[in-house]
Amino acid sequence: MSIVDNKKAFHDYFIEERFEAGLVLEGWEVKAIRAGRAQIKEAYVILRGGEVFLIGCHISPLPTASTHIQPDPVRTRKLLLNAAEISKLIGKVERAGYALVPLDLHFTKGRVKIAIGLAHGKKQHDKRDTEKKRDWEREKQRLMRVRA
Repeated sequence: MSIVDNKKAFHDYFIEERFEAGLVLEGWEVKAIRAGRAQIKEAYVILRGGEVFLIGCHISPLPTASTHIQPDPVRTRKLLLNAAEISKLIGKVERAGYALVPLDLHFTKGRVKIAIGLAHGKKQHDKRDTEKKRDWEREKQRLMRVRA
């Protein structure tokens, strides 16, 4: 069950591979995510010291958050991946032009997971081509509906 999608990632990048990672969260963050108060549009993923981190993900605290903690909505969160996946990502990201982008936040067996994509950036003409193809597919569907 998807919570938040990052549509901007598919517009700006070619996604070559997808990985599913767990998130290290605090209790108030899980409650806020269940309430739909998460946003990954401006987020990105980095590799530091053999570990994977999510930066820029905004999780707004609920107004009923505990009074004895100070929630930080944009704190850096650690991602949980297998060692083999991390080493594969390190090898790919070291090459020029590759980036790790968060694609969506979802539940798997009651746990919050994030799908990250190994991507390389689209040029402006690639974005225009994608837009033309999408418009043509939409027009084709409309014409088929009119004829039927």
